Amino acid sequence: MKQGSLVVSTGPHWHGGARIPRIYRAVLLALVPATVAGIARYGVDAVGVIGLSMGSAMAAEALWQKLTRRPITISDGSAAVTGLLLALLLPASIPAFMVVVASVLGIIIGKQCFGGLGTNPLPASLVGYGILRITEPWAGYLDFDLMLVMYDVGFAKEYPEAVFKAWGAAGLQEFRNWDLFLGKQIGGIGSSQIALILLGGLYLLARGVIPWRIPVGFLAGVTAVAGGLNLVDPDTYAGPLFNLITGNVMFGAFFLSTQHSSSPVSRWGMLIYGVGCGTLTVLFRAWSNYDDGVVFAVLVMSIFVPLLDRLRKHPTPPAAAVLLADGAVPADTSEEGAR
Repeated sequence: MKQGSLVVSTGPHWHGGARIPRIYRAVLLALVPATVAGIARYGVDAVGVIGLSMGSAMAAEALWQKLTRRPITISDGSAAVTGLLLALLLPASIPAFMVVVASVLGIIIGKQCFGGLGTNPLPASLVGYGILRITEPWAGYLDFDLMLVMYDVGFAKEYPEAVFKAWGAAGLQEFRNWDLFLGKQIGGIGSSQIALILLGGLYLLARGVIPWRIPVGFLAGVTAVAGGLNLVDPDTYAGPLFNLITGNVMFGAFFLSTQHSSSPVSRWGMLIYGVGCGTLTVLFRAWSNYDDGVVFAVLVMSIFVPLLDRLRKHPTPPAAAVLLADGAVPADTSEEGAR
């Protein structure tokens, strides 16, 4: 008699009908406006970085799964999303070999070494970016002031956070808040397109692909901590609005911190995780050598996700919490269902 295998996994164990390929197709669609805007600004260089990053991520995942004799799953879209998220954080003129290194190591070290999709404790795209950022010979290639000087962008070619760190409040006179919100600032290929990132994030919220508690907590943490520091010393610390509309904050709130395998499933855990990401972002910006602290804030908070999920042992199931047959999709696609 054939024995069934015992499968042991972490929660949640309710299924709300949101299938993996559908989730990642929604994320890719939400990133289209920012991606197109980045290509329009930086041209063929941006196309090269995006294509190389996504292609390397998918190839690395397929090759690893082939070598380890596991099912090849690149059709689910997760590797493509990892590659695109990484590419949108990078400058358009970054050397091609660095894109490949970051993408491949992000997939292998950040995802496949832990067992693949759903078991990785850190966002794979941020693992790849973090490796570049802490590697001394390569970190200079992530300096936007140097790497984007050759592009005719039609506005100040100075990274806003770097200007504030160097000159304080006096250096912000050349920036207008509305222009910054519309993406008229240098930075990653797509992550600096603030309005378009926000639009994509609201689309994911409306679709129930991401939970609202994480981005709300993230933005609330940035607002509260930046506001407090600014009240203490406005010449040294930027205010909440400047922090919200510059760098990778919007990208981090809606896309980087909400990746399902590396974020909490409990409701209180999500909120605390988001607030922690926002708080650390401002603190890293204020007191570290990193102009933008979003990536490392999310990486640090991801380490505490298992503890945050213990705040409530079991997440509340969605209304249509049923285990579905292949292909069936219920009416409920709430945030918990998507998780």
